[in-house]
Amino acid sequence: MSTATGAVGLALLFDLAIGEPPESVHPVVALGSIVSWSDREWARPAAAGLFVAVLVPLAAALVAAGAVASALRYGLVPGTLVAGAILFTTVSLRSLVAAGTTVVREADRDVTAAADAARALVGRDTTTLGPGAIRSAAVESVAENLADGLVGPLLAFALGSFVGLPMAAGAAVWVKAVNTLDSMLGYRTHPMGRASARLDDGVAWLPARISAVLLAIATGRLGAVVAAREWADAPDSPNSGWPMATAAAALDVTLVKPGAYALNPGAGLPSETQALAGVRAVRWAGLLAFALAGVVTWW
Repeated sequence: MSTATGAVGLALLFDLAIGEPPESVHPVVALGSIVSWSDREWARPAAAGLFVAVLVPLAAALVAAGAVASALRYGLVPGTLVAGAILFTTVSLRSLVAAGTTVVREADRDVTAAADAARALVGRDTTTLGPGAIRSAAVESVAENLADGLVGPLLAFALGSFVGLPMAAGAAVWVKAVNTLDSMLGYRTHPMGRASARLDDGVAWLPARISAVLLAIATGRLGAVVAAREWADAPDSPNSGWPMATAAAALDVTLVKPGAYALNPGAGLPSETQALAGVRAVRWAGLLAFALAGVVTWW
């Protein structure tokens, strides 16, 4: 077994056992603090945004790669442990599935509690949404985050492993940092956000489409990817529509963001059973992503 494959396995074990590192020691939280510090008034905001979009992910990647390279000096086992721990901080499956499940189950029981819980998943205002729309938001979010929060870093790690374990860890962190920048700065109205948004669009292109295929496999509805082509361009993002539209087609439900888009508009909003099936599909698709990363790194 290669060290990179071992690191992928460790990251999966850490995710299943822990879910997320505590915020006090979570590297992504620290990265967010740096991004927040940079988010201020600049004389040339576009130039500042470009500088941040290039420098912050690169610096984070170099730190991660350096940590793995240093650990490898003490042997393959320490290097694998450090690489696995770093990869773990860039991915999220257990916490994502748990959050989605909570929102879906609360939607009919306590719509106010469901709306509050949904804020951890979506950026839209959930206070005016009914149970069906809240379940829709939950399914959309877990499908989209499958690509951003799991497949993207795993793909980068797997590709980087062909160069070496430090490169694999650095690549995964770089992708995570790009996604974090986009989530914090990448808004059309944000003067610093254009570079971060465009960079994330490019980085997320392939993971979004791989995620759509994995969701189709996980649901046993392989034709869902083909059907998704009709609605994948409806969201503003060039990428998020693919896993979301595939989920809508596979579950035969409408996933809707009021005033923005409706995916598979001929169907109805997801019931609790359908929405839970969507969340489970994301879990299985995520496990498939780990398995594929393990196979790729093996070679």
